[in-house]
Amino acid sequence: MQLNPRQIKLGIGRTLLRLTPLILMGALTLATFWLVQKNTPIEKSALERARLHEPDYTINDGALSALNEFGATKYRVLGKKVVHYDDDASIDITTPRMRLFQANKAPVTVKSDTGHLDGDLTILDLINNASIFRPAQAATATEPATLRMLATSSYFKVLINDDIIETDKPITLEQGMSVMNSTEGGIFDNVQQSMTLSGQVKGRIERAPRATQ
Repeated sequence: MQLNPRQIKLGIGRTLLRLTPLILMGALTLATFWLVQKNTPIEKSALERARLHEPDYTINDGALSALNEFGATKYRVLGKKVVHYDDDASIDITTPRMRLFQANKAPVTVKSDTGHLDGDLTILDLINNASIFRPAQAATATEPATLRMLATSSYFKVLINDDIIETDKPITLEQGMSVMNSTEGGIFDNVQQSMTLSGQVKGRIERAPRATQ
């Protein structure tokens, strides 16, 4: 039996007509799958999640202390809120206050509005309303008398292992009745308990009352 071209076209048309619902369902299925894949968030691997800088614990009114080789307290860090991060072991501190201790010398207190302690516990960044305070100390058998000292700046960096506090921001230094201002910051040596100012330094130097010298 021979089929003419008209019959062949009609047969193909009927076949396509019967397959149309299947073709439409397939296309709809593919479109749905594509939309689901596009709008589904990519799930991070366990390693990627571990690398996220997210806190793993928070402590209110936290404290961190370190001892020297003789078992005495070398420094103590207090904070209204202490947030620890798992990925780099760093710590953010709200209203940090750090006390540095030296044998036979007045303890030095540094504080600020916010702070950041690196994961190695070697650098403490003090940010906004930062200050270094050392109270006056009477003379002892081994140490001369010292005047009250207050240094203020917008930023201080505490190099914990080196017993150094430094800044490259403008700083105001009050010692006794003297007031000095530095444009480029300065360095405080906690071992010697002395401050060295950098840049342009202006201010006034007042002699302490004889009774306190």
